[in-house]
Amino acid sequence: MFESLTERLNQVFQQLRRHGKLSEADVDVAMREVRMALLEADVHYSVVKCFVARVRERAVGHEVSEALNPAQQVIKIVNEELIATLGEPARLNLSGKRPFVIMMVGLQGSGKTTAAGKLAKMLRSQGERVMMVACDPYRPAAIKQLQTLGERVGVDVFTENGIKPPEVAAHAYDLAQKGGASVVIIDTAGRSQLDDALMSELKAITGRVPVTETLLVVDSMIGQEALAVAEGFRDTVSLTGLIMTKMDGDSRGGAAISIRSVTGVPIKFLGVSEGMDGLEVFDPRRLSSRILGMGDIIGLIERAESALDQKEAKKQADRMLSGQFTLEDFLKQLQQIKKMGPFGKILEMLPGNLGQAARSISPDEAEKQLKVTEAIINSMTAQERRHPDILNASRRRRIAKGSGTDVMTVNRMLKQFREAQKMIKTLQKSGGRGLPRLFGQG
Repeated sequence: MFESLTERLNQVFQQLRRHGKLSEADVDVAMREVRMALLEADVHYSVVKCFVARVRERAVGHEVSEALNPAQQVIKIVNEELIATLGEPARLNLSGKRPFVIMMVGLQGSGKTTAAGKLAKMLRSQGERVMMVACDPYRPAAIKQLQTLGERVGVDVFTENGIKPPEVAAHAYDLAQKGGASVVIIDTAGRSQLDDALMSELKAITGRVPVTETLLVVDSMIGQEALAVAEGFRDTVSLTGLIMTKMDGDSRGGAAISIRSVTGVPIKFLGVSEGMDGLEVFDPRRLSSRILGMGDIIGLIERAESALDQKEAKKQADRMLSGQFTLEDFLKQLQQIKKMGPFGKILEMLPGNLGQAARSISPDEAEKQLKVTEAIINSMTAQERRHPDILNASRRRRIAKGSGTDVMTVNRMLKQFREAQKMIKTLQKSGGRGLPRLFGQG
């Protein structure tokens, strides 16, 4: 997510850090680079112009000139202004009379049906009784796709053939009232472009059922065209929020930065992967942090809490704190990490120095290294895992053969393990005081 933009902005910040004090000329050079980086990421030019002007005004003022660390102060200003540009977070309105009706709208290919399934899964995990409604009889296999997603996430899908979508929505709402469903998600039809027929149908649906939320699903990779799409729907249908999909791609993702400022419609969710767990509640502070290369520790913790075995995690933590950390523990930690989702997503959440080092490796290469490490440890005996000091040359040759690697790769993995052991011992001795430096904050 925003890999190219993050890289460009970090280069600007590195240049700023080389100056003990910042002159107005230094700020101007930095702002020119920031402007170019944002425009290349497809952030709308009017948004870029206002953003850079606000940052520059503050960066040449007293809060930077009198700061002990001017470069860090400029980065803080950029972060604050980026958060302001992204807009305040807006939550789903799930208050009032049940069932709540969420109508999903958008153009074909935006990921609307998949987003409906992801949202259903998220709401179901929060204790809601969810029903999805198939109101797209035009696209081949659209109804079947929604039914398949419903089976995957454990949510009922209402379908009815031979009648128009507004009638389908009305019948589904009646059934939801009688059946005790708390949320109804309507997957409406899309078009290749905005047209009167599509808008008339959406208006007809809102005339038949009390829609609580109308969420526009927008493909973030179509760049500034996403702004025009959002404005077109906003001017016809009463939009309450946006879902930006395909945010895991790096191409032209700047629309997400621009869209709140240009349309006035809040972003409510981000689609960050193809998996059914790949929907995040939009948080401008966390997104800004990731764009600026500061990582997303809160997101990382949330992933860990939802995916990891908490008892096993506590057991591992207790062993580490007591000075025990074997290759068996190392293997268990790798297996826990794999449960948290695609490794690339985890890497981009790491902050500071850790994040920069991790992002120097491609997600595919990181996944490959994870599998290789797992294969090497699995090729060891239980005694070798618990006492790696006994791994002489002949044992390492046997392990290399058993894991389909070579001795050099086995040696490299063992070196990484020893470095992890040293880091744990350092943190034990310092009482955790080494963590700020590890995260590049010291």
